[in-house]
Amino acid sequence: MSSSLHLPRRQFLALGGVALGTTALVAADPATSALASGRVPDGVFTLGVASGDPQPDGVVLWTRLAPDPVAADGLGGMPARAYDVVWEVATDERFRRVVRRGVSRATPEWAHSVHVELRGLSPDRVYWYRFRAGDQVSAVGRTRTAPSRAARLKSLTFAFASCQAWTDGHFTAFEHMAAEDLDLVVHLGDYIYEGGGAGTIGRPHLPATETFSLTDYRIRYGQYKLDPHLQAAHATAPWVVAPDDHEVENNWAGDHSQPDTEPDQDPAVFRLRRAAAYQAYYENLPLRRSSMPHGAEMQVYRRLTFGDMLQLNVLDTRRFRDPQLTDPAQRWDPSRQMLGAEQETWLLDGLAASTAAWNVLGNQVFAFEADHTDGPDERFGMDPWDGYAAARQRLFDGVLDRGVENYLMITGDAHRSVAADLKQDFSDASSATVGVEFLGTSVTSGGNGTDNDALGNTWLAENPHMRFHNVQRGYQVCHLGRDEMRTDYRVLPFVSEPGAPISTRASVYVENGRAGVAQVEA
Repeated sequence: MSSSLHLPRRQFLALGGVALGTTALVAADPATSALASGRVPDGVFTLGVASGDPQPDGVVLWTRLAPDPVAADGLGGMPARAYDVVWEVATDERFRRVVRRGVSRATPEWAHSVHVELRGLSPDRVYWYRFRAGDQVSAVGRTRTAPSRAARLKSLTFAFASCQAWTDGHFTAFEHMAAEDLDLVVHLGDYIYEGGGAGTIGRPHLPATETFSLTDYRIRYGQYKLDPHLQAAHATAPWVVAPDDHEVENNWAGDHSQPDTEPDQDPAVFRLRRAAAYQAYYENLPLRRSSMPHGAEMQVYRRLTFGDMLQLNVLDTRRFRDPQLTDPAQRWDPSRQMLGAEQETWLLDGLAASTAAWNVLGNQVFAFEADHTDGPDERFGMDPWDGYAAARQRLFDGVLDRGVENYLMITGDAHRSVAADLKQDFSDASSATVGVEFLGTSVTSGGNGTDNDALGNTWLAENPHMRFHNVQRGYQVCHLGRDEMRTDYRVLPFVSEPGAPISTRASVYVENGRAGVAQVEA
């Protein structure tokens, strides 16, 4: 690496270890009794279980062997050898009717994570699953397969969430989410935060400094996933996940690092960091082999279908975007990309071919226009779609040109809640309404929050397409039906301490066949 990169010594050394990560794992010291005997260490199922990406005939089952998930070497307390893990799937919680059983190999190269891609199950069916390593048995998880693509559904319910900074609050929202009756959970990013620091509520990050290496990211995931409420939410319903920025670094774009502390950073160095971050993300979440990273590349965008009720398009708004602008006057540059040409074509073609009642985009950064300034002047954020206005216009025009109905976007990142009409021309209230965006608040990021704030007052005053705003913490539950859908904004009064109650701050309705928000019940 050239000395012109001006990298801090720790970051230089950490990234140097990424390229050699697998070799270092294989060459770890074998001088332990567990390694010598092949015995599974005690307490390997500390991180719980999870399922994800449901299809009509199966789901992904996940666990990871880690008796000490925050061990300083990032190996989770496991010896550097492979172990066999038995998995079982049953139609009852007591496993009297086991319908599938098999063995998977947990290897040190992938942090002893297990990803089982089940096939041959019945559609739209609840199943229970568990794992065994040696004489140890995991917690029991509950999952559900997707309905067959031809199934005519009466209803479907899913929750979506994002932004769970460990240092900012307790994961009480997940305790309540685990008690909801959900077919699916969609997580839209910022599953971890990469920064260091201790925060102010007694939940300091591990490691204490910013994450750069594979070891760093593994420890950080180990810390987050030890939370019992997060584990409970994973164990009650299948999840569909996509990373945003903080799984790697704040506000990264394409091969470009955030230009705040290392403005001259070589993209090749950032790709090493992204490779480490992607690997740790995959190791800790229920993703299919099609999303297994290859170095700094990972397939994030994908499509899932749930009978005739829902087409869910999961987007990747980080990997293919152009860097954020410093000159807002260029935000209408038609050459600028948010999704990249290939993903954009994939998305519009899929929407055009959809036969689902509701077409939902799992989107990381908000797409509605948001003027941040009172009065005639305008100011827009450059990280959301406002900084990529021409790309947004292509998307919205494409949706209208293809006659896509019931177009919805669910979004995270902003640590606040908004329900907004998506307009073909945000400067003209009489222009066509493309669909509705539900921006969801954070689980903890930003601290306790409040019902409203100064920015919220500005947004509601300057952006007439916004129909609801709130700045409390929580998550959202979407109830899809044949005639209408409803999104409940579920909020907590505080996250600085555990034990907060949950309530519904507002319910927002959209009618089938009528673009735009139909009603807000506060």
